[in-house]
Amino acid sequence: MSDTSRTSDMSDPADTAGPAAITGPAGTMGPVGPAGTRGPAGPADAAGPAGITGPADTAGHADITGPSGTTGPADITDPAGRAGTTGRAGTTGLTDMTGPANITGPAGPAGITGTTDPTGTTGTAGAPASRPPVPDAGPPERGALRALLPALAGHRAMTARTCAAALLEQGSLVALVTLAAHTVGTAVIDGRAPSAATVTALVALVLVRALTTWREMDLSHDLAYRVLAALRVRVFDGLARSAPARVAGRRSGDLAATAMADVEALEFFYAHTTAQLLASGTVLTAGAAVLAGVEPWLLAAVLPVAALLTAAPFAEARGRAARGARTRAAVTTLSADTVEIVDGLRELLAFGALTGRRRRLAGRGRQVGDAQRAEATWEAVAAAVRDLLIVAALLGVVLAAAQSLTAGRLHGAWAPAAMALALAVLGPVAESARSLSQAVALRAAAARVGAAVKAPALAPPPAAPRPIPPGPLGVRLHGVRFDYGGGPVLDGVDLTVPAGRTLALVGASGAGKSTCAHLLARFWDPTGGRIQLLPADGTDGTDGTAVDLRELDDAELRRAVALVGQETPLFHGTLAENLRLSAPEADDELLAETARRCGVDRIAPMDTPVGERGSTLSGGQRARIALARALLGRPRVLILDESTAHLDNASDAQLAAALQEEGRTTVVIAHRRATIRRADRIAVLEAGRIAEEGTWEELTGRPDSALNRSLAHLPS
Repeated sequence: MSDTSRTSDMSDPADTAGPAAITGPAGTMGPVGPAGTRGPAGPADAAGPAGITGPADTAGHADITGPSGTTGPADITDPAGRAGTTGRAGTTGLTDMTGPANITGPAGPAGITGTTDPTGTTGTAGAPASRPPVPDAGPPERGALRALLPALAGHRAMTARTCAAALLEQGSLVALVTLAAHTVGTAVIDGRAPSAATVTALVALVLVRALTTWREMDLSHDLAYRVLAALRVRVFDGLARSAPARVAGRRSGDLAATAMADVEALEFFYAHTTAQLLASGTVLTAGAAVLAGVEPWLLAAVLPVAALLTAAPFAEARGRAARGARTRAAVTTLSADTVEIVDGLRELLAFGALTGRRRRLAGRGRQVGDAQRAEATWEAVAAAVRDLLIVAALLGVVLAAAQSLTAGRLHGAWAPAAMALALAVLGPVAESARSLSQAVALRAAAARVGAAVKAPALAPPPAAPRPIPPGPLGVRLHGVRFDYGGGPVLDGVDLTVPAGRTLALVGASGAGKSTCAHLLARFWDPTGGRIQLLPADGTDGTDGTAVDLRELDDAELRRAVALVGQETPLFHGTLAENLRLSAPEADDELLAETARRCGVDRIAPMDTPVGERGSTLSGGQRARIALARALLGRPRVLILDESTAHLDNASDAQLAAALQEEGRTTVVIAHRRATIRRADRIAVLEAGRIAEEGTWEELTGRPDSALNRSLAHLPS
């Protein structure tokens, strides 16, 4: 395979461009900076108008620009590139702005990253350009790529066909070069024209070479894309399995980089490394055996160079892996910053903080460019070393062949054939060394993908699931303890909500109310104690009828228990599609009735697109949709975590009426007096424990009650 440049891929037959790894809003080109400098454009791609471009195509690197900007070595599919062209980071524009910007949002609870604070401190306008701190990106552990080889196990037949095609492709080239050299030597030295059989063999080898080259590329890329498709699903499953803790602790752009960009980067490893290494090793072994029979002295020129070419990628593996990790870290940080800015664009504009953030992006872009240029420079040096080794082998072969001719050990007609064979077997080895060197740089991406794939489940499935009791369900928390890795958030919570009753959970901010809600929905398992679902037969569950959440199948639990939070994620699609998320099988009549009860029918027709994340809707409208979506699934236990905080009192009362359904158990976390007062019972959470529990009249009737202390800080 003559895949000499990552930009061409030998005109890959079906290298369809993948999704943009890191782009500006909807792939939109960012504004031109005041001092943009244009680097040399990559092949067949339009450079961004003021992007910071990477180095020119040097020994396998691709100067491929993203929608408006930063370029670098090819690994991640360029969102707008030609077929067969891949790019390391089709990163967004918004480039070349100057001045630092240190805008940080408040820290989330227990180390969870908070949201962007658009009113944060910005850098001085017009200050000299500075670069944000580069994330610490040490070399990943060895074996990260090797750990992903089992992904080929599900494609054994195609892997075998790919290896066979690569072997035929490389073997046919060696045979063609050797036979052609022998034919020329015979014609020149012996004065004999090639026979018809020789001509036929040459033509056949040319056809076989052309066919196997195409077939090898087709199979290798087909295999790579199948493996990547499976890896994406496994990465998503890993993130879902370990959510929300693993997801909450990382920025959305970082997650997108792992789920898309890091997986795409591994295309080179699966398409250009595995089968080619096996084929080149086989061709070298077979060629060396033939040379040993023709003229053993030629091996003295070939084998040392082959050994050096093979050892070179391992000798520089640590440094190359470190540079690759630095590039991946810089690209990921730029992706996270870009997504964060796009999400908070209105706030940044409203508070005049966009300029500072643009300067920050410019610094991130320069970091990416620096990292990519470092990789390209070292790859150019490595390519030059490989070329020098090939030249040394050529000189050695010529000297060995001349000495053999002089000594009479090699017939004149076989001299050019032996020389061609000696050099032909080195070609695949040099190409494999190049591929292996570039694959080593992907170790950081492989480590991130591997970590996501192997992420442990925070709520592991039970070995033998138990059925959920029929009918209405109550809930009980018994001695529940939980922490986020620091001090305890819940410290022995005991609370029972009978079936069909409504409980208001009250407490100061940070008291652990939302943690209770997440534990009831089994986003996490408690570190101590247990949470159970109780039957509605009046028993307390001590007879074995109560079921621990850890004993339930996840799908059964999701049908029985629904959580509606204050932040309501909506998806790009119609209003009806968002409502049916909890109950895809719901008919139109049930959908319309649920929408009417929650006032969703007054928002827009059911076939109206709501926009990504509900961007076209107000906070109150999103709250109505979220509640309707939960009710459409007919849960037996409903948990409301300040889900009506965006509503006025009248709308809150209307939704409260919609919640009145016989048999449903509801746990309400609220900071509004009217909402708390409507509950059958109230529990006050203080210092990680239930401080008191009772009705509104009982608790407010005591001046020194914990509820009155909490109500003093709440709106009416």
